[in-house]
Amino acid sequence: MRLTVGQATVRFLAAQHTERDGVEHRLIAGCFGIFGHGNVAGIGQGLLEAELDAPGALPYYQARNEQGMVHAAVGFARMRNRLSTLACTSSIGPGATNMVTGAALATINRLPVLLLPGDVFATRVADPVLQQLEAPHSPDVSVNDAFRPVSRYFDRVWRPEQLPAALLGAMRVLTDPAETGAVTVALPQDVQAESFDWPAELFARRVWHVARPVPEPASLARAVDVIRGAERPLVVAGGGVIYSEATEALRAFAEATGIPVAETQAGKGSLPYDHPLALGAVGATGTTPANRFAREADVVIGIGTRYSDFTTASRTAFQEPGVRFVNVNITGFDGAKHAGLPVVADARVALEALIEALRGWQTGAGYRELAATLNADWDAVVEAAYTAGHTPLPAQTEVIGTVNEVSEPRDVVINAAGSMPGELHKLWRTRDPKGYHVEYGYSTMGYEIAAGVGVRMAVLDHEPDRDVFVLVGDGSYLMMAQELVTAVQEGIKIIVVLVQNHGFASIGSLSESLGSQRFGTSYRYRSGASGRLDGDVLPVDLAANAVSLGVRVVRAGSVDELEAALRDAKAAPADGGPVLVHVETDPLAGAPDSDAWWDVPVSETASLDTTRSARAEYERHKKAQRPLIGPERTKENDA
Repeated sequence: MRLTVGQATVRFLAAQHTERDGVEHRLIAGCFGIFGHGNVAGIGQGLLEAELDAPGALPYYQARNEQGMVHAAVGFARMRNRLSTLACTSSIGPGATNMVTGAALATINRLPVLLLPGDVFATRVADPVLQQLEAPHSPDVSVNDAFRPVSRYFDRVWRPEQLPAALLGAMRVLTDPAETGAVTVALPQDVQAESFDWPAELFARRVWHVARPVPEPASLARAVDVIRGAERPLVVAGGGVIYSEATEALRAFAEATGIPVAETQAGKGSLPYDHPLALGAVGATGTTPANRFAREADVVIGIGTRYSDFTTASRTAFQEPGVRFVNVNITGFDGAKHAGLPVVADARVALEALIEALRGWQTGAGYRELAATLNADWDAVVEAAYTAGHTPLPAQTEVIGTVNEVSEPRDVVINAAGSMPGELHKLWRTRDPKGYHVEYGYSTMGYEIAAGVGVRMAVLDHEPDRDVFVLVGDGSYLMMAQELVTAVQEGIKIIVVLVQNHGFASIGSLSESLGSQRFGTSYRYRSGASGRLDGDVLPVDLAANAVSLGVRVVRAGSVDELEAALRDAKAAPADGGPVLVHVETDPLAGAPDSDAWWDVPVSETASLDTTRSARAEYERHKKAQRPLIGPERTKENDA
């Protein structure tokens, strides 16, 4: 077949599928793109031909910001449990480098996205072309080399003959749960438009099997031996539990063994919030029950978690001197963390094997009863936060509570940055494994709205009853709200709750705790008297901004008005486009404390009393920090 590289790429991607447990999915369900001179005649022309000659083969979606379209693809992939994703194409230069942040987010969160940035001329016949970086020491370097450290796979196709190997390598990584992340295939703009005679088998329907690796018997036996010797074991459930569709297996494991379950941000929803063995969030943004059990645990069973500093409360969460780690993970890299005993396997398969191997063993009745009691006690704390009655402006916890009350169990809440991820982690009552979507691996401001578009796209064809609630602060909204226009254009219904508190509330609180007096975190005029940003509040009207983008907007002045607006938005047509509810909150209204710590350095020397006081508090917490690198305990070294 004689096709251009751009046409061949589009045709190849349309033929790729995944399969797990006998169920097939389209691997690349569509392509976002913003066109420029670096891709309009290549990938762009290929997408046009596909739309005209084979409608639906690889649907094209128009985006407004290259970073935003990657976030949408990530949201799509996460909702589809990494079995399906979207491609993103850009021109060269700033269009390409705009995607680097999205690539980092995808790779850090182990989520597959395919990036197809345009690149410079392979022939160099017109160097330097518009937007080309000239590197005197290495003429083959382009700005796309910035993708290398944030991609799980990177290739640049200098000649058409290289395309088949590059695309097959890209699909291998996208479909490997242990390797997946951002996959970047850079396409020089002249090569994209160059034609070549391709073998027909390149475009044949191809199904990539997504395996469920089984645990190695010796590793499983060692893990069982450690767990059987535990008196106070604790499960830390991470995102791997969700992506491997292991939530029912986790419930069965917890109920069979009586081991309580704490959850990371990505793992929240692994158990329903009201399960008697569900302790909720763990770590720096955790619940007091989960953090109490973490402090006293003698064996921690990590399942599908990468143990971020928030999960471990900067290595202060696990205080038992002899604590041991059993880490069930698809990757040996994560399985070996904290000098743990790695069980490298699919989460669901490993949990099923552990249930069988531990048959007849349970934790003590008192231990299980304590978990249930503390769970109920924490739920009362949540209820108080949801109904705080804070005046004159509501607390952010009341906004969260209202959204939780109005949303159905299968609806999805989305957030990524600011103070809301911490409050959602500890307060949101999860009722469905896919109902909680907080990106806290990279915590990218601006992720929320774009990801909401991607999540809604992911559920439209098979779960259209799921509404998507996007919680976004004014800071994140100002970073990236452009994909609201995409939602308007495509008739994508997302319910955006825009929380206006006139600044960076999360960093303001952190700044205050570090003795930096909320410096640079409020949106204020520069004062003529002081010369500082401490004047009146800026007259920014974000609700009016959303209206100008074509969004239906409702202003809520109270919790009651918020609830009414959300119920009205729920009743809106499924294809009616986005609805935004604007509500103002008090940035100083607090949330329940996690009884945990996060390591953010404080200035060692300072003239400010507030900073010196914060440094003393910091040094107190540092004393509880542990390296978690001790060797695995055995009968021999115990003796």
